[in-house]
Amino acid sequence: MNAQPSLIMFGVFVGITLVVTYWASGQSTTSRGFYTAHRRIGGLQNGWAIAGDYMSAASFLGITGLVAFYGFDGFMYSVGWLVAYLAVLFLVAEQLRNTGKYTMADLISFRLRGRGVRAIAAVSTLAITLFYMIAQMVGSGLVVNLLLPQFPDYVAIGAVGVLMLVYVLFGGMLATTWVQIIKAALLLATAFLLTLLVLAHYNFSLGAFLNAATKVPVLGNATNLLQPGLLYHGPLGAWNLISLGLALVLGTAGLPHILMRFFTVPSAKAARISVAWAMVLVGAFYLTTSFMGLGAATIVGQEHIGKRMYAGQAIQYIAHHPEEQQKLDNQLAHDGYIVPVANNNLAAPLLAGNLGGPLLTAFVAAVAFATILAVVAGLTITASSTFAHDIWFNLIRNGKGDETEQLFVARATAIIVGALSIALSVVLRGFNVAFLVGLAFAVAASANVPVILLSLWWRRFSRGGAIAGMVSGLVSSLALIAISPVAMGSHAIFPLDNPGLISIPIGLLGAIVGTLVAPDRSSEQMFDQLQVRATTGLGAEV
Repeated sequence: MNAQPSLIMFGVFVGITLVVTYWASGQSTTSRGFYTAHRRIGGLQNGWAIAGDYMSAASFLGITGLVAFYGFDGFMYSVGWLVAYLAVLFLVAEQLRNTGKYTMADLISFRLRGRGVRAIAAVSTLAITLFYMIAQMVGSGLVVNLLLPQFPDYVAIGAVGVLMLVYVLFGGMLATTWVQIIKAALLLATAFLLTLLVLAHYNFSLGAFLNAATKVPVLGNATNLLQPGLLYHGPLGAWNLISLGLALVLGTAGLPHILMRFFTVPSAKAARISVAWAMVLVGAFYLTTSFMGLGAATIVGQEHIGKRMYAGQAIQYIAHHPEEQQKLDNQLAHDGYIVPVANNNLAAPLLAGNLGGPLLTAFVAAVAFATILAVVAGLTITASSTFAHDIWFNLIRNGKGDETEQLFVARATAIIVGALSIALSVVLRGFNVAFLVGLAFAVAASANVPVILLSLWWRRFSRGGAIAGMVSGLVSSLALIAISPVAMGSHAIFPLDNPGLISIPIGLLGAIVGTLVAPDRSSEQMFDQLQVRATTGLGAEV
């Protein structure tokens, strides 16, 4: 493929976002401006920005690929992520805006005063953010490697890391917000365009389209794409699906980079409007993933959705697909250090190539690249804000650091987080990006959500309960991931791919037991004050 259109489209988007960053740089000279854009983002704007944050590379590349290979079962990812916003709307959006200041830890620490609570909340935020960021950057390597095969995927990952640091270091939350808005508009337009082209391929006959999907020769299974059981099958299939559903539905309410967006609006009403708009936009987008995924399976064909994979990645791939060991060994012996294997993350760009040629492929890949840049910028500013505000300013400096110092620490943290995410993304670049994000949701649902909900709604909840809940949820989810098929392949000790079914109850149980063992009178006394502030907004910073 001619690389010139791809480079031009990448360059146009990067140029636009750099102009936005330059414009925003003058308004990010204080911690309030850097973290929250001075709380001047309107409800409609914030709704688009939340949608931009949420419609990530996992959604566009990962879910489309899962639907292309697993049909109905792949679409369950879309359902879980969409329904999750109901939990955000009814349980946390308004309360968070009225109670917090800059980070998720502010909400918990408003009632549960103590250094330990804020420290654990900050560590949990950093762990979740890193998981999510890795998935996005893995997607960037795939997209750029497809269009520009002369560049290794780790070069693309490094380029994304550098650009996201530019947005965050110079533009802060304001630049990040507008990058997300621009990217959300581009992604929605692209998804609807591909959906229309898929339907046009079948003369806008939904029946013909679905009939074609039933005739796809599914890899490794005799059934068709519209029947459940391709991904979640066997004795553990139902448990894997339940575990994934719990993680996705509850995890959104604990994702730090989504929760942080509610601090950018001027009021609780604007927070509600934000979520309502986000639900409409996200819902419309996820409907298109089924058309794009099934379109890729019927028009492109599963056997043609692949990429060139390096030997190290092939070893990792074999760990999760032992049945393909012999085929890959033969290809490796024939081709040397590079072997072609199926990789469902590339379904959307390849569909675009079949329907619109190289120019549309380049456009779709540029939009995917824009998607990744916007999301990782939001994740980076969340991580840097958490460290600077919660750990440095509140724990190390006891609230005595000045504006200049806090901003310096936030920007230095962004550089460190960026470097770490680049390194980990290079190591983990063989995984499906939607799958990696599902794990981030499980950690968020296990460590953060029980503590947030109990802080808001249980009078007896104590500091000891918060610490026990976050530690047990965080440790159990990470430990179960480490011994699951995701990390250990066929040698896994824990049988489920997603730990949510076990780790979420462990986090909730830890919070309850910790409260009963270590009651806290002062936290009980703060409950009524929290309720008044969370419900009415009285005393909240405007």
